[in-house]
Amino acid sequence: MHLSYLQRGEGRDLLMLHGYLASKESFYPQIEYFSRFYRVTALDFAGMGGAERLQSAYSVDDYADWTLAALKELKIEFPLLLAHSFGGRVAIKLLSRADYFDRAALIGCAGIVKKRTLSYKLRVESYRIAKKFAPKYAEAHFGSTEYRTLSPLMRESYKKIVNEDLREDAKSIRRPVLFLVGAKDEETPVSSVRILHAAVKGSKMLTFENCGHFAHLDDPLAVSLAVEEFFHADL
Repeated sequence: MHLSYLQRGEGRDLLMLHGYLASKESFYPQIEYFSRFYRVTALDFAGMGGAERLQSAYSVDDYADWTLAALKELKIEFPLLLAHSFGGRVAIKLLSRADYFDRAALIGCAGIVKKRTLSYKLRVESYRIAKKFAPKYAEAHFGSTEYRTLSPLMRESYKKIVNEDLREDAKSIRRPVLFLVGAKDEETPVSSVRILHAAVKGSKMLTFENCGHFAHLDDPLAVSLAVEEFFHADL
């Protein structure tokens, strides 16, 4: 594997998984904080950051398999886990399969497909018509800004990822999980995180009032302290 990762500190292993189209550096405050106590490993996902390019359109399951292969390559077993957004999706997949992690703190965790409104359905239908008769216009004017920046292969992967609802996977998790979410998060709103929290038996949830989707960057000390307390808690 061609891995792009940052490893710092000594002791018990702590793995960090970043959000979609982000990179390992997005955890910089947490790397600085936790490397005093743990051996921190922050990975770049395949197709992102400095990691290898995708050879096919990965689903969340594919990213989970890739992450397991990366852990094997790095000889990391049963680490603690800190993940953000898309990294939370991958974490839920892995946690639902087996006890790969000791416990997991998931910030702004993605994985719930929002209810499709009438306006959304109309926009999708408009996109399909536009794509048929004016494909260049369709690609330039439909979809999120994030989506329009992707390569064709990454777009196919993106569609697989965002259209998979993970609440049933979450119900299979048996490891301790802490969900952290910013009250002002519009990407993974509190309502979505509550669904995941309710699905994971025995999980905990914390809301940060003045934070958005990147709560770990909006208030890095408060988030790091909460995660540290969870990692040390006698559950």
